[in-house]
Amino acid sequence: MAQALYRQWRPLTWSEVVGQEHVVRTLQNAVKAERLSHAYIFAGPRGTGKTSTARILAKAFNCLAESLSDRPCNECRACVAVNEGRYLDLIEIDAASNTSVDDVRDLRDRINFAPNEGRYKIYIVDEVHMLSTAAFNALLKTLEEPPPHAIFILATTEVHKIPATVLSRCQRHEFRRIPVDEILSYLEEKIQEGGFEVEPEALMLIARQATGSLRDAISLLDQLVSMGEIVTLERAQEVLGTVVEEAVGDLVQAIADGEIGTGLEIINQAIDGGIDPRQFARQIVDWLRTLLLITAGEKVNLSSQPMVEQAGSMGIEGILPAMHAFSRATRGEHTAWQPGLALELAFMETVQRSAESRVGSERAPDSEHELESEPEIGAPPNRESDPEAAPKVIDEGPRSAKDPDEGRRESPPGSDFQRVLDVWPELLIAAYGRDPQTQALLNSCKPLGVDDSSLVLGFQSDLLREKMEKGHNQQIVSEALGEVLDAELNVRCVLLKDWEGDLSTAPSPPLPEGGMVAAALRDLGAEVIDYGPEIEAEGTGPDREKSTEGNKDEEER
Repeated sequence: MAQALYRQWRPLTWSEVVGQEHVVRTLQNAVKAERLSHAYIFAGPRGTGKTSTARILAKAFNCLAESLSDRPCNECRACVAVNEGRYLDLIEIDAASNTSVDDVRDLRDRINFAPNEGRYKIYIVDEVHMLSTAAFNALLKTLEEPPPHAIFILATTEVHKIPATVLSRCQRHEFRRIPVDEILSYLEEKIQEGGFEVEPEALMLIARQATGSLRDAISLLDQLVSMGEIVTLERAQEVLGTVVEEAVGDLVQAIADGEIGTGLEIINQAIDGGIDPRQFARQIVDWLRTLLLITAGEKVNLSSQPMVEQAGSMGIEGILPAMHAFSRATRGEHTAWQPGLALELAFMETVQRSAESRVGSERAPDSEHELESEPEIGAPPNRESDPEAAPKVIDEGPRSAKDPDEGRRESPPGSDFQRVLDVWPELLIAAYGRDPQTQALLNSCKPLGVDDSSLVLGFQSDLLREKMEKGHNQQIVSEALGEVLDAELNVRCVLLKDWEGDLSTAPSPPLPEGGMVAAALRDLGAEVIDYGPEIEAEGTGPDREKSTEGNKDEEER
């Protein structure tokens, strides 16, 4: 039976380890200086060389070469025995299949026996995070004070699952994902040695598909060369289930142009052609990431003129939502019954957001004439052109664009209170970006009006009113108002019971579209009888509900 390529090409010396120079240099210097630790932990993604490096380190510990800088030499009987898998003092344990406390107790009982051949007895524990809590506790004392002849090397892909008490007793080394260029260079050298025929484009596809794992890249290459034919790009795409870059580029172009029919047709053709939907989504995310780097001014080797044009037309505000949507589609757990549904949903969501942003930009004034002819908030009419005109209240509605040269307007009078209500959801978002606690206080108040260039906020209790008046909360609300209204407004806090106006006729801010109350009104035919704090609590931000409940508890106390 032929041996897999990743086993044939397993590194045997420090120089053969790919992409982990920072780890190799540290361990090699430690061997030269004979500064050995009793426990090591190698953490990092799969296929980055953790177990191979552990074996090289184990050989260096027991190597018989006279010069420390030559260890491991791969020529002495100890190194040869390790390479052939018959060295008795190197014990490799798979923690995934030996997770119980009994397995660790058995290990603890045997560790006191002296080495059979070498100076040290080395234990390599792979996937150590799979051990149970009881097993870790049983290993802890031995790991802290092992016999002088015992050395532990723990390898894991999920270091966050290892107890801190274990981590603190080990010398930790982080293995990183290997860059595409280093994987490509390594594969080119190996295929020349092995006499394989692989097109450069196919080799680049393999290196990119490996996502930083050299073992995955070697396994993919092994799968392709096992066919006994020249590995072409078309054959590699067919076997690996990847999509031709043209299809990915065409779909991203459909997103940029807002062509729903074209995009859905591209997705369906790809799925019908046997393409893995999650792999398709990954390639789209990779393409969008390149566009993002181009937009940020980075020099990307894989960029082309169409990608540059797409980056310019979509912009960061269009690329980021698309990346988020298709990143969710790479998982696709809930759409296994309809493979292409996750892709279609991500595409439709992205196109819809792009359309909404375009509509918002079209609402902005398109010319300087329109801006000049537009009266300022609450400004009196031009009496030179119309001396008979009576004072009028101007209600512009929410502005979707600002003139950077216009500067701050004068504080709007109380008759412009409706403008505050119109932009209330944007005000909550702006306040949340500065301090979530301030936005939580806004959820617990009721806007009452604009009086003397100040927004009046009503609170049901002295506790909430005092909280808003303390610290920087009022300043944050004032700054948020300036951001969404492009006008300067102060903030004044009052108690609802002391407000002289009629609370029943006071207008209420609009309900957020994503809230539970809004859903009840829209879908269940509910009606708002009283606009109290419970409804106002439905703002924006992840801490909304939690913060409001905290305010209610403080009120009750």
